[in-house]
Amino acid sequence: MSDRDRGWDFHLRNLSNSARDSSVATDPAADPFVLHSVKKLYELCKEEKNDDLVARVYPHINKLFQRSVASLSQSRTSNGLLLLDILQFFLDFGEVVLHDADPSIRTFFRSCLSREFADPVVAEATLDFINVNKKKLLSSFPTLLPQFFPLLLKLIAWNGEKLEKAFLKVFPAVMSSASFLPLLSALVDLPILVVALEKVEKSSGSLIGSSIATIQKSTAPEMLLALMDEAYTGSTIADGGGDSESEDSNTIDVADPLFLELLKDENDGLAERHWASPGMAATLQAAINAPPSDRLKQILSMTPQLLDVYFAIALRDVNDSLICALIPQLMARNAALFLDKNFSYEVRKRLLEFLLAAFQRSPDFIALLKKPIMDRLAEAYDSPAKMELALQLCWAIGEHGGGGASHKDAARELFENLELLLYENLSSSVGLRQEASVGPDSENYRKSSQSRLLCFVVTAIAKLATYHRELLPRARVSLGKVARSRISDARVWKRARDYLGLMNDPAICLSILGPSRPSQHDIQKPGTVNWSEGRRKMVAHFPFYILGDQKGPPFHDFTISDILPRK
Repeated sequence: MSDRDRGWDFHLRNLSNSARDSSVATDPAADPFVLHSVKKLYELCKEEKNDDLVARVYPHINKLFQRSVASLSQSRTSNGLLLLDILQFFLDFGEVVLHDADPSIRTFFRSCLSREFADPVVAEATLDFINVNKKKLLSSFPTLLPQFFPLLLKLIAWNGEKLEKAFLKVFPAVMSSASFLPLLSALVDLPILVVALEKVEKSSGSLIGSSIATIQKSTAPEMLLALMDEAYTGSTIADGGGDSESEDSNTIDVADPLFLELLKDENDGLAERHWASPGMAATLQAAINAPPSDRLKQILSMTPQLLDVYFAIALRDVNDSLICALIPQLMARNAALFLDKNFSYEVRKRLLEFLLAAFQRSPDFIALLKKPIMDRLAEAYDSPAKMELALQLCWAIGEHGGGGASHKDAARELFENLELLLYENLSSSVGLRQEASVGPDSENYRKSSQSRLLCFVVTAIAKLATYHRELLPRARVSLGKVARSRISDARVWKRARDYLGLMNDPAICLSILGPSRPSQHDIQKPGTVNWSEGRRKMVAHFPFYILGDQKGPPFHDFTISDILPRK
């Protein structure tokens, strides 16, 4: 018998004996030689490329997998590395032995990784396993990774930057039509997930070895209390805040949707988060008031990078129907972010950039989503975040003509909404209704916000009327009222006056205020003047910024010598 054959027999006997050994049979991972034998048998099968040998090994490997899974709830030893090596055998030799690896991999995620995601060794090995087999997983089991993206996000949320590179390679594989919408909220809420996991660890001990997904069945709801007590009462369990009543009086239902939504392991297809939960605002405020942990700092830094990958894939691979469905969710989450200044800025910047990119790609979205867009415009003064969103929406409405030439009814409704917003600001001293402070700068900030909004609204009205000529008479009336109002900020009424002047020169007006790209009915390129129509359409051929220093009304009535004086 050759040395190679003796090696086969030794490792096969080792697996067979482990099944009969009472001390190992109920916890196979407790014997390190079992893992070593699995590795060696796999390597021998790869080297020999002999189907008969694979068939001899398979029954022992399969029984070992079943015993390992059955022992997870009682085992005190990590089973992750052993199960991953077995799964690698199933993937590589499944066709030879007619073994479908999909149920086995799902069992690993549900039974093992849900208990051991906090183990850095198992977490790293899992990401390496996915990266090595990513092509096969995507082709043979395309729904697998998208289904378990919440569990993979828990893995990276807990283990942080040391696994960032490996996770970024895995991340595109979790995006599919089923996970695309709920994935946005899950990414934005990664800091809140870290806070929740840390609360669970603080109250129940190490996260390794217990499945958080089964907390609603637990007889010890202390884990939930640790997460939610601070949210509802503003104090931790250790504080004993509030009154001195028994702990039962502070018990919170273990089926609280906020808690279960944050810590779930599988994608349930729901895109909305329970931000209406009465404890959410208090939870966020309590988390930001406490010194952030290193783990939280890392995830605050990583989340914007994950969003960059998410949005890049969305614009490249995702169809219009899903992106259109994402935009209302994106607008809602713009003002519902973890309360960290730098994090909120970076995330909100990416949300708004994607919003504008989506409208640029498909201007029809503006018409299709006119109702949620108008709702967001009405909320402009609720908070600075909502104000910034309203400004970007105003710009998009004007830039893309309210959805394009084929959406005249939607454009008219959006125009009327902008008119209403304009008149409300002109007729009353509207300000931010939820100002963060009442310091000396708050009044200046309110006026500045109102002026910015008016400038954007005036521009959007002028652009809409340029795109849809039937709106010109109403636009002239609206802009005329602003130009005559002489409100405190001269930028607003001067801009309205300039737009009125432009509207008297159709060709120049179309060049400056027209759409960013030609519609199907207009072959003229944006930003240019059709010089052949000069005799009947054009009064001036020079951009108005050249005439900015010219004095005397009307400032657009000039000669060549006014612009190019003789030396």
